Amino acid sequence: MDLGVVLPTSGPYASVKAITRVAREAEQLGYGAVWTYERLLYPTAGATSGGRPQPLPDYYASTFEPIETLSYVAACTERIRLGTSVVNAIFHNPVVLARRFATLDQLSGGRAIAGLGLGWMDQEYEAVGVSQRTRGEALEEAIGVLRAAWGADPVGFQGKHYAVPSSAINPKPVQRSGVPIVLAAMAPAAIDRAARVADGLHPVAFSYESLEEAVTRFRTMAREAGRDVADLRVVVRANTPITSSDLGGERPFLGGSARQIAADLDRLVGLEVDHVLFADGTSTTVDEALRRLAELREAVPTARWRTLA
Repeated sequence: MDLGVVLPTSGPYASVKAITRVAREAEQLGYGAVWTYERLLYPTAGATSGGRPQPLPDYYASTFEPIETLSYVAACTERIRLGTSVVNAIFHNPVVLARRFATLDQLSGGRAIAGLGLGWMDQEYEAVGVSQRTRGEALEEAIGVLRAAWGADPVGFQGKHYAVPSSAINPKPVQRSGVPIVLAAMAPAAIDRAARVADGLHPVAFSYESLEEAVTRFRTMAREAGRDVADLRVVVRANTPITSSDLGGERPFLGGSARQIAADLDRLVGLEVDHVLFADGTSTTVDEALRRLAELREAVPTARWRTLA
């Protein structure tokens, strides 16, 4: 298992300078990957999901674009992998998205990871003109287009939602099998989809129990689909605080002090999790965030760290 960190592409200290500094220092500390995420817009009248109001943090009002940011970070780093957590795949034409990820992989020397999801905000779906009713099947087709575009030319695809005429589509990714795709999923149907078509599962760590359930289902469904589970990854996202001292009370799983988080990571060894990335929204300065990351790195034994590739 290795660890990753979400770059400060939004929030109180988001800036080009902060993004660059966190990426470089995370690499020096031995983190395995840095991650970005997509936020298309910030509705002034409030966000909804399925028609129900959903509160949005103020920092969502300004968010750097994920793939462009990682392309910049690629030039500032040498080894650390570059992932999206996540890009909402069906908000983009899949041929264009395939070329953007392939370009990132070329610019970084084969370090890209395509973390993909479906999004949840009604207003974002409205803005891109995509139906939520058919979003699951559209995502599966989009992944088919990505894989086709990353494969040998000529490329062609014919589906219900997307059609690509026989064409040469380049550049290709550096990674021989294409950019690895991990799918954000917690609902059973989404986990089953990831088991069928993705290279890995990307669940959020709400609790150890929910992770255990998701990972077990993912591997079971992958086996039923005739896939080799050993080839698939589990990349966990922890939207939890990293604090300077122990948290008491109802502490979130994978949240708290470096010591507490290290103990939680021990529980994940049995689940054979490959990577855990942290999105710490509690630090108010880049200096504070980097202190917490250094403390966490020190608390986790070196032997536990392994590259995601």
